[in-house]
Amino acid sequence: MTGDPAATTGARRKGGVKARSAARLAAVQALYQIEVTARPAIGVVKEFVAHRLGTETDEGDRLIDADRLFFTELVVGASDRRAEIDTVIAPILSADWPLERLNSILRALLRAATFEFLSRVDVPAKVVINEYLDVAHAFFSGAEPGFANGVLNSLAHRLRAGEFGA
Repeated sequence: MTGDPAATTGARRKGGVKARSAARLAAVQALYQIEVTARPAIGVVKEFVAHRLGTETDEGDRLIDADRLFFTELVVGASDRRAEIDTVIAPILSADWPLERLNSILRALLRAATFEFLSRVDVPAKVVINEYLDVAHAFFSGAEPGFANGVLNSLAHRLRAGEFGA
């Protein structure tokens, strides 16, 4: 994993990141926190809204404020539907790399994206893929973004086949 994901995604650039992009990045962080701490989603959402979204970093840079409603929908939805989402992701993965073996951040990213594929049909699948690839690049500098791209493309074609034609 790399350093500050906000810096990597350009969230510290003035006007550079849209509120929904910031919400996706924060949602992955929140889902990670939920998994490692076993805290309820709504408590983590409240913490992020109160103390993390649109706040200043230790370096004094102001982060782009996330779309709070979208952030909440992603975190609560992916958390509430985690078992269902995991059954959607699992068949895409190889037997050598089941979901439980993946890095926790990568699991959180795949869960958030899958929730968005399932629940936000107003957002084109290609947008979901591109947005979560940006998130993957924010957290990883190795092979993980390529792995995420392959899984996200497979999920998109399976869940939103109509958007990709014949």
